[in-house]
Amino acid sequence: MAARVLVFLIQRLLLGVIVLLGVSVTVFALTHLGGDPAAALLPLNTPPEDVELFRKKAGLDQPLPVQYVNFLSHAVRGDFGQSFRYRQEAMGLILERLPATLKLAGLGMFFALLFALPFGIISGLNRGTYVDALSRVIVLLGQSIPGFWLAIVLILVFAVQLRWLPVSGSAGWQSLILPAIVVAVFPAATIARILRSSLINVMNRDYIRTARAKGLSPTPVVARHALKNAAIPVVTVIGFQVGVLLGGAVIAEVVFAYPGIGRLMIQSISARDVPVIQAFVAMTAIIVVSVNIFLDLIYGWLDPRIRF
Repeated sequence: MAARVLVFLIQRLLLGVIVLLGVSVTVFALTHLGGDPAAALLPLNTPPEDVELFRKKAGLDQPLPVQYVNFLSHAVRGDFGQSFRYRQEAMGLILERLPATLKLAGLGMFFALLFALPFGIISGLNRGTYVDALSRVIVLLGQSIPGFWLAIVLILVFAVQLRWLPVSGSAGWQSLILPAIVVAVFPAATIARILRSSLINVMNRDYIRTARAKGLSPTPVVARHALKNAAIPVVTVIGFQVGVLLGGAVIAEVVFAYPGIGRLMIQSISARDVPVIQAFVAMTAIIVVSVNIFLDLIYGWLDPRIRF
């Protein structure tokens, strides 16, 4: 058993490495899609000899395969070069702001699950009722409302009118609430919808009918049999929502002036700060891959057949 679990974990780690390798190719290619990076990074009136000096110093005068190998050899060590704007190590800037974004994304996921689990369960167990219809309308709204619009509305209501929460910054836990709500809305609606569908499917299975025929009350049937089997699609969706959370954090960080890696990313794109952009994409990919490997282990706990 332990050997099979180890093989299962090694397989997932290898798949994660392949994904990260694909991300490295994508990041490198995006740098060159717009033409010569030197022409994009340097001012238009830069003398030709300075452009050539920059290209030689940055290794841009070498063939693309050689450039990629050099890029990959440095990237695996976390070296993406120095930020053009901040004159600091690009990965150092990302790591400096990463904890703020992780706090925001973590609180956003907490809010999402706090909303999604009860709504999904109540809606799934009361299919076709007014409660189900109301829940579906709320979920549809959650998936349709643009994040930037919701952020502005929350600022106007809770920060400007009621003055309960700060408008921007990261002074304390209060400054996390509004951006975390913005980050949580779409994932919450998606998780609730998938949980409802999965629970409806599970409640029609034969083993649920058997448990009911044995005289078990509804609560043990749902808690012991239905929810665990309905959780596998939900866990999959939660893994996908990690990327959505990080993407939503970019919008929330910009609107609320929150000092995370998302806001740094937007500033770097505006300044054409390629090393920081590459470091951001690489760090985001590592987080998403790591979370999905962890969720793969949860699959094995929820359904032992997956391990084999």
